Amino acid sequence: MQKLAMENNLSETVFFVSSEKKGVDYDIRWFTPELEINLCGHATLASAYVIFEILKKKKKKIIFDSKSGLLTVRKDPSVPGFLGLMDFPSWKPERINDYQYDLITSLGNPEILGVYKNRDCLIELSNEEAVRKIQPDFTLMKKTGEKVIITAPGKEVDFVSRFFAPSAGVDEDPVTGSAHSQLIPFWSEKLGKNKMQAKQLSKRGGNIYCEQKGGRVVIGGECVFYMKGTINI
Repeated sequence: MQKLAMENNLSETVFFVSSEKKGVDYDIRWFTPELEINLCGHATLASAYVIFEILKKKKKKIIFDSKSGLLTVRKDPSVPGFLGLMDFPSWKPERINDYQYDLITSLGNPEILGVYKNRDCLIELSNEEAVRKIQPDFTLMKKTGEKVIITAPGKEVDFVSRFFAPSAGVDEDPVTGSAHSQLIPFWSEKLGKNKMQAKQLSKRGGNIYCEQKGGRVVIGGECVFYMKGTINI
């Protein structure tokens, strides 16, 4: 699986198989070109799309077992096309003061409002434009070994973000569900809202429906069919 992910050279390659575990539909794993990761949103959404729309499984929801526990995905039937709603863990980041200064240097030394940490480092900036204009030094960032989320309030959405993981072989990820496992509890507390709209400001970009739901988060995104093929091993 790692070799296939390396050949694909995409931010993540996902693999799923039917599970023999009670109450579980599929086992799922995700790989960057360099290593296996413990959670990936957009690849989970894509897997659910394949199961619902290509394999035509008649289910109200799909339950995956993963390195981050059980993950549930259901379709929103009220939305034309395909909108998947993923039930993911809530990873609230805590403020830290002993972060590596090279993290800030690698972002061009922007004015920061705070640095937080759960699985990844979350760096709060003042506004959407500050997030948009960051041009990271990925070589320096990779040396820190950290995955980095930058975020700020949005102009037309509740919050915006970008995600960098050069230490995992991904300079900038287009849309990152696992990052929103941290972003949703962070902004839910800050804004006093449980339901929010977010946008990831990568070159490709993506809109994300967000909900803080107790000790879990709901992450919603659209999915479209792109390509079907055969891999020769």
